[in-house]
Amino acid sequence: MGRRTLPKLDPTIDFSQHLSYVEDLEAPFCPQSLFGQTADLEIEIGSGKGLFVLNESGRVPERNYLGNEIAKKYCRFAAYRLAKNERKNAHMLSGDGLKFFREFLPDECAVAVHVYFPDPWWKERHRRRRVIQPEVVKDIQRVLVPGGIFHFWTDVEQYFEETIGIMADNTDMSGPIAVPEPPSEHDMDYRTHFERRMRKGDHDVFRAQFHKS
Repeated sequence: MGRRTLPKLDPTIDFSQHLSYVEDLEAPFCPQSLFGQTADLEIEIGSGKGLFVLNESGRVPERNYLGNEIAKKYCRFAAYRLAKNERKNAHMLSGDGLKFFREFLPDECAVAVHVYFPDPWWKERHRRRRVIQPEVVKDIQRVLVPGGIFHFWTDVEQYFEETIGIMADNTDMSGPIAVPEPPSEHDMDYRTHFERRMRKGDHDVFRAQFHKS
């Protein structure tokens, strides 16, 4: 099933304050500089259209939310929705999230990192493009504060099991801690658009948390 065409953006809404680009960042970098407040930070890698960042920033306004998406058109759309809903505690970052973690994020700067339904890259020669790699999970552990949480969800059981192995071999974070299926009462009550599609199609979703001591 292909993705639906994005709706047109209202040209009167300025979302420039909700959008940055990895290619424009300079080290040393402080992620709190992207927001209008200093607060506990949660980061999502691969935000797509930004449903999680939009919903969570409204639900928990006392925290900051940074979404990363490599596809510029989706990142722009997500930033537009944040501006439209006046989410001063949320921001979108366009570009390579793995480069962002590796080169720009300081140690112990986030209370949570979220990865939801990453592309499984089935072919062996494409596996290097996967989000979950040994060096990546080491960086996730590095940027989390003590007590921080890594959230990982996928609809691919093989990817889920391989991620558990990568986490065990390359970090000392505790887990996996199983996460029950959350209730959904309406069409927007899902963490991501992809989760909504999977659950409405009665597909399995595998969820886990990993905690940094």
